[in-house]
Amino acid sequence: MKTNNSYILLLLLACFAMAACKKSFLDRAPISAVTPENYLTDEAHLAAYTIARYGPTNGWNIGDANTDNQAAIGYSTMFAPGEWRVSASGGWDFGTLYNCNYFLQTVLPRFHAGTITGNANNIKHHIGEIYFFRAQFYFDNLKTYGDFPIIKEVLPDNHQVLNEASKRAPRSEVARFILSDLDSAIILMQNNSPDGQKNRLSRWVAMQYKSRVALHEATFLKYFKGTAFVPNGEGWPGKQKEYNAQFNFPSGSIDGEIEFFLTEAMAAAKEVADNIPLVENTNHFPQTASDPLNPYSEMFSSVDMSGFSEVLMWRKFDRNLNVTSYAGKSYQGGNMGVGLTRGMVESFLMANGLPIYAVGSGYHGDDYIGDIPKDRDNRLQLFLKVPGQVKILYNNPVIVEEGIPDILASHEHQKYTTGYAHRKGLNLDDNQNFDGYSTQGEISFRAVESYLNYIEACYEKFGSLDGTAAEYWRAIRKRGGVDEDFQKTIDATDLAKEAVGDWSVYSAGSMVDKMLFNIRRERRVELMGEGLRGMDLRRWRAMDQLINTPYHVEGFKLWGPMQDWYNAEQLTYNEGSASTVSDPARSIYLRPYERTTVSLVYDGYLWNMAHYLSPIAIEHFLITSVNNDLSTSPIYQNPGWPMNAGVGPN
Repeated sequence: MKTNNSYILLLLLACFAMAACKKSFLDRAPISAVTPENYLTDEAHLAAYTIARYGPTNGWNIGDANTDNQAAIGYSTMFAPGEWRVSASGGWDFGTLYNCNYFLQTVLPRFHAGTITGNANNIKHHIGEIYFFRAQFYFDNLKTYGDFPIIKEVLPDNHQVLNEASKRAPRSEVARFILSDLDSAIILMQNNSPDGQKNRLSRWVAMQYKSRVALHEATFLKYFKGTAFVPNGEGWPGKQKEYNAQFNFPSGSIDGEIEFFLTEAMAAAKEVADNIPLVENTNHFPQTASDPLNPYSEMFSSVDMSGFSEVLMWRKFDRNLNVTSYAGKSYQGGNMGVGLTRGMVESFLMANGLPIYAVGSGYHGDDYIGDIPKDRDNRLQLFLKVPGQVKILYNNPVIVEEGIPDILASHEHQKYTTGYAHRKGLNLDDNQNFDGYSTQGEISFRAVESYLNYIEACYEKFGSLDGTAAEYWRAIRKRGGVDEDFQKTIDATDLAKEAVGDWSVYSAGSMVDKMLFNIRRERRVELMGEGLRGMDLRRWRAMDQLINTPYHVEGFKLWGPMQDWYNAEQLTYNEGSASTVSDPARSIYLRPYERTTVSLVYDGYLWNMAHYLSPIAIEHFLITSVNNDLSTSPIYQNPGWPMNAGVGPN
């Protein structure tokens, strides 16, 4: 009977959570009206509540679409200034925060009083999970909006109280609050997740996430220093509101704040990197049934990822439970139409540590895709799709090979948008090659990020690398199949050549130094397709140069020998909407968004400074205003965005 009651209560909470997400924060009913008082008094209750916070697992990670790394089938209006506009509604959603605050407000007094029954370590772990989820909610909003209201408790259904709570805290205070929650999660959670399979959070995940948050805030403050995007910068809109008018950084200055966050990033990253080893790379992707498996490539495609040391947390899928994804089918085809860019492919070094353009590099050229990975960084050899590679090896009567890239397909599974696609995550088992029925895992966090975070934070803080950072960098390069001498690479780097396809050459419109660029390069190639590139480009302020200088998204060298792969009559250009590819007069490389002049980015990607942060929808100003006078709202709009719905940046 106890189990049945718990199940019913869980259903009630699930229903409440779904309803809450659809309502405005200001219209939320008191949770006590729908939640029984005797709930959250037992370890099983806490477990059920926290598990529900992990959310749905169906889906597929589209990687780094809409960056200089990868391009989706359609362009993003983010790079067509004036097309991204202020919404009338939506955006801010406090449902997740509400659920976290209710849990902490209810459980913490009971925990300290010792009235929650069950295993003490598990109880603490569940509380730590909620602290993590609240931190994650705030970091998502910090990245999106910058300044954000800090709300630590369930609020009464009182308009005045809720309006007061809508006041936006300066972004550095939000970041400090996130670190505080993560510190609580680190103290409370166990090193190993309760399920024993790494499908739930652990202390290591919280530690790595802390390094991510701290590094993000440190670099954002550094590269946006003095602008309206950071507290007390020129034109910072927070200064217009009385409650932020006298704001001072806790450390005394923005430089002190940057140093604080860099120090926190280094400490957290080091603890993970010193305790979690990198997975071995045998430098080979199996092509016959007798080939030994490569732990490094298998780590991204296995059905069970729990045995890989580097994987801190992963998503599990189960066909019997109808919890599946599109991953298997997507990796067999064109990655859901999200192709690698020319810039991404050219960013990989040669195995000897030299950039492809350096004298003596040994680069074999790009007339054919098969030439590109020869003698290159082993990560490119492993993960760039090449015609003729085996892609289905098991549970199929015939061995299936990769064909020529289908750049003319319309369906997302077949479409090779740029001609380049990656196989990072490709499972050779045909049982995974089903539309929407894949059960291969999906990595949520892996420890190499901590190695990379430490290296970058160390250089940003000191302007040089300490012994630990150098050791981490050599370990990553060795595993990647690249000469460990990173100074050799730095000496051979030509930033002007790199800038053609890599936005991270720049911060605030100026080129960074060669050492910092190569630290960013390492992060780019190691984390390719893992969904962190967009975050990195924003915190580095790496798109200012696009304000006046268009960037042309390019793929493979179509207009060379590879054009013979296709029926010439199918490769049409300068025929309006009937064009299938871009004009060779524009570039010998395929430009997926420049097939027709009606494309808003036909002349290349451009940027607007306002796009570094998202606008706040007008409904939030209206419901917190007096008589619909938006100037009376305690909320302020983000830099460059107007107070009118349907309008682009100022």
